[in-house]
Amino acid sequence: MRRFNGVLHGQLWRPLLVLAAIVLLLPWFIPTPYIFTILILIGIYSLITIGLSLLLGYAGQISLGHAAFFGIGAYVSGILTAKYAISPWLAMVIGVIVTWVISYAVGMAILRLKGHFLALATMAVNIIFYILILGLDEWTGGASGLVGIPGLSLFQLNLGQPLYFYFFVWSIVLVVIVFSTNIVRSSIGRVLRSIHDSEIATEMLGVNVAKYKVAIFSLSAVYASLAGSLYAHFISFIAPPSFYITFSILLLVMVMVGGVHSIWGAVLGTAIIMFLNEWIRYIGQTYFQISGQVEIVVYGFIIIVVMMFMPKGLVDVFERLWRKIASARIKEVEKRKIAAERGDLA
Repeated sequence: MRRFNGVLHGQLWRPLLVLAAIVLLLPWFIPTPYIFTILILIGIYSLITIGLSLLLGYAGQISLGHAAFFGIGAYVSGILTAKYAISPWLAMVIGVIVTWVISYAVGMAILRLKGHFLALATMAVNIIFYILILGLDEWTGGASGLVGIPGLSLFQLNLGQPLYFYFFVWSIVLVVIVFSTNIVRSSIGRVLRSIHDSEIATEMLGVNVAKYKVAIFSLSAVYASLAGSLYAHFISFIAPPSFYITFSILLLVMVMVGGVHSIWGAVLGTAIIMFLNEWIRYIGQTYFQISGQVEIVVYGFIIIVVMMFMPKGLVDVFERLWRKIASARIKEVEKRKIAAERGDLA
């Protein structure tokens, strides 16, 4: 029982139960299959943004190339299943292993850089991957994309049905949240926060900073790879534009809007930006006849607003609001107690 309480500590129980309740109840209120698809994509993308939150918010290492790791998982899983008829589950595991090896090698090479130099290096990784999937068209399908990716089934349950896949994806998200939150609470999390504050001071304490940076970079890449495999088997078709730099920027916006220093902020930001993205697209096409990458302009504006007025993201705003409400309730209870004591004395 103590071990169980250690995994699901008091601070994690409540938000986890709230999220689980929302996940269970939402299918009863979804008016269209399109919105249901968006909810599934929010779950898939949340896996990536949770990893980015660990990398950026806790370890202080920026990445503009996680769309590449998302794509590696998608293409490895897609190619192995569509072209070589390998089991999707085995293909997903292979995709995770391949991504881990690549991300570890990349991390060893580029994580010596800092700031905008690191951002440019990760962006270069994304560009290289994009060029490769365009050029290796014999396996990837090139610009035309890769088709015929089979869906998933679990214990004779067809996960190709959106409702089943929805619960499957969000079950994985809940497990990843628990795992990641416990990393943050562990000694590893304390080291990561120390690296974020000052790498030099952390090294002076005898900590192998490079080891921790590469490890958390690889873990975030593994999350992205898992998300990519799920995406490929859900959509059954993948194409290069889904893994371009613009998607890496979108992921970064999601994390920043929700709150870069919070696992829950990553999920919140993903949901908000996904629905905002659809709303912008609808308004632009319906009322202004605007098409193309209009969202990129809006994302830039959002980043400016968030950095100016909400540097810690929306989750910090909600936490402060909750603390004010809780404080007001406590004061009200204390006033009632004092009034009751005065009445008894009288």
